[in-house]
Amino acid sequence: MHSALVIGTGLMGTSVALALRARSVTVHLRDVDVAAVRTAASLGAGTPQAPAGAVDLAIVAVPPPLVGRVLADVQAEGVARHYTDVASVKAEPQNDAVALNCDTSRYIGGHPMAGASRSGPLTARGALFEGRMWVLTPTADTTTETLNVALELVALCGAVPVLMEASAHDRAVALVSHAPHVVASLVAMGLEKAEERAVSLAGSGLRDLTRIAEADPRLWLDILSANAGIVADLLEELGSDLEQMILGLRAMAATDEAKRGSGAEIVEGMLRRGVAGRARISGKHGIQPERFEVVTVTIGDQPGELARLFTDADRAGVNVEDIRIEHATGQLAGMVHISVGQGLADRLKHALQARGWR
Repeated sequence: MHSALVIGTGLMGTSVALALRARSVTVHLRDVDVAAVRTAASLGAGTPQAPAGAVDLAIVAVPPPLVGRVLADVQAEGVARHYTDVASVKAEPQNDAVALNCDTSRYIGGHPMAGASRSGPLTARGALFEGRMWVLTPTADTTTETLNVALELVALCGAVPVLMEASAHDRAVALVSHAPHVVASLVAMGLEKAEERAVSLAGSGLRDLTRIAEADPRLWLDILSANAGIVADLLEELGSDLEQMILGLRAMAATDEAKRGSGAEIVEGMLRRGVAGRARISGKHGIQPERFEVVTVTIGDQPGELARLFTDADRAGVNVEDIRIEHATGQLAGMVHISVGQGLADRLKHALQARGWR
């Protein structure tokens, strides 16, 4: 691929553009928001000048409800030889493209499984897609040449391609992304009017659970509107599970010992199913999750402390598989939870203690 046109210079479009520019692809930028294009160009994402002729690939990076119309317009202009998009919902854009008589033989849907809680070109980064899944959803008549160009795009962005049907993709992301976002928002909504003393007790568990709830509501309204029926079905199933959990907890609060035992059995069973479901989430690089040992280190809130910790771990000859940072409320300190391979925790612990870490 030698040239590309990115249409939409928000987080996703600008990140794609930055990744392509890093691979020496000539990138042209387009957006109805002139300021966004100017910002993306200033970041090195490409040029706002229109291409002189048809580029190799046009990447439509607009909200799902707009993909079909934008695709029809740019195909009518003949701006590219092949077309894709990066919308987080795939069936609706594909159906819109068919309804608007787009040339679907030169179009393939795409969805890089990456993002951030904030939108706009200033949040973009070229490494956003490194090691992430990038779903491609061919139409019934997508040509092999168009598929190959899309696969090249995924490779240039450092992502891992996954081929799926559009409807199967939408069911999958509703389960692993859209419904969880709604649940996180509902939990976070409960904190809005809570007493300050209660909220101040929040630990890493609540922060992890509600992190995604801080994303742009306008962006998520577009996503949910394009996949609303499937998300509603999943939330209805979740509602049934919640009712069952409530029944179990009510029974545990009863004075009758038999009822308490029955309630505990229900609650424990559901908690165990949660553990089993969590274990199915793949580990790093998308492979089957490994079992790690964790070493927890107290760290001060001074510049360079985290780098010093990593350096000392490296000197111990231990690979850091993952980390989680938990900030101490009201203190200039926190805890770093370091995940390492099995059998390595003691070696890392002793090495860090020898260098003065607690």
